[in-house]
Amino acid sequence: MEFSPRFFDLPEQSSFLFGPRGTGKSTWLKHYLPDAVYIDLLQPATYRDLTAAPERLSDRILAYPDSETIVIDEIQRVPELLTVIHSFIESHPRLRFIMTGSSARQLRSGGVDLLGGRAVLRTMHPFMAAELPSFSLDAALKHGMIPLVCASSAPDDVLNGYVNVYIDEEVRSEGITRNLSAFIRFMESISFSHASILNVSNVARECGVPVHVAQSYVSILYDLLLAFPVHVFRKRAKRQTVRHPKFYWFDAGVYRSLRPSGPLDRPEEIDGAGLEGLVAQHLYAWCEYSNRNAELFFWRTRGGSEADFVIYGPHDFSVLEVKNTSRVNTRDLRGIRAFRSDYPAATAIFLYRGVERLLVEDVWCVPIEEFLTKLRPNQSLDSVVPK
Repeated sequence: MEFSPRFFDLPEQSSFLFGPRGTGKSTWLKHYLPDAVYIDLLQPATYRDLTAAPERLSDRILAYPDSETIVIDEIQRVPELLTVIHSFIESHPRLRFIMTGSSARQLRSGGVDLLGGRAVLRTMHPFMAAELPSFSLDAALKHGMIPLVCASSAPDDVLNGYVNVYIDEEVRSEGITRNLSAFIRFMESISFSHASILNVSNVARECGVPVHVAQSYVSILYDLLLAFPVHVFRKRAKRQTVRHPKFYWFDAGVYRSLRPSGPLDRPEEIDGAGLEGLVAQHLYAWCEYSNRNAELFFWRTRGGSEADFVIYGPHDFSVLEVKNTSRVNTRDLRGIRAFRSDYPAATAIFLYRGVERLLVEDVWCVPIEEFLTKLRPNQSLDSVVPK
């Protein structure tokens, strides 16, 4: 697979660039910053050398007096290096440090303050559909959008091994949890919560651990960027809403690889959650890549009215519903119509598996594949629907 340009923009100042493994952080940096000095902490010799004496980083930096950018891959492996980097940022303001990692958990647990605000935080996500020269909705639902998987000639094999790599290299080697078998059971159990309101007590019961342990496992998934929560929209609420967030794996392919299936599992249930999750990861990336200060929510009242997503910000207000159906049924519009009755200023968008754009009861019905391929950061969601 050829290099695909990304919507990601790197700040001019020093920054942390986090993102799940395989999302293309190093590939992107080497393409756009070919003249930077690269220090890879995944290299055993480099790791041993700098772990033994973090101050040796100074010698490596000073060996390139003409360089203006220093890239340090997997910074969380040697958090002590941040003290040296902090000193260089103070004494050499022309230097820009870019520190990549798959998690800030080890940095925080080591008492590191992430340079006290002297470096901004950015996150790289899986591909958005519009970043690819061609996009297949069916392929995205099956294999997801992780660049590492998309580039492989054997995506099933790479995807099946992806979570195992995380468990081995992030969880086991860093000692994040002492009971690895319980954590693996937890990951399987929580896969049933994808695209649903998260009930930690139920997950804890299913995997046989105390509730507080299950809650700590959820935090680990969020810290490792393997999953993200979507909170309920409550601004100027006219009705009582639920309180717990919805849970999403960060990638549709990872969800499919984790979700057990058998004779008692309905394919439409798995496919529906996968489709909603694919839209969720796109909207989540859109919010983080855009300079619009918009946030992603969902909406559900205690009375049962619900809408899958709400985008809200200074310049954006949209409500979206996602259905794994090829036809528009007015019953499927009840949730977003209920939301619009409370918030008439919101643009209503219904995403479905059909092929036609429709306007039904003031709701824009848009094919999901078309919506995803037209979704671009810094462009309003309203631009995706005709006006």
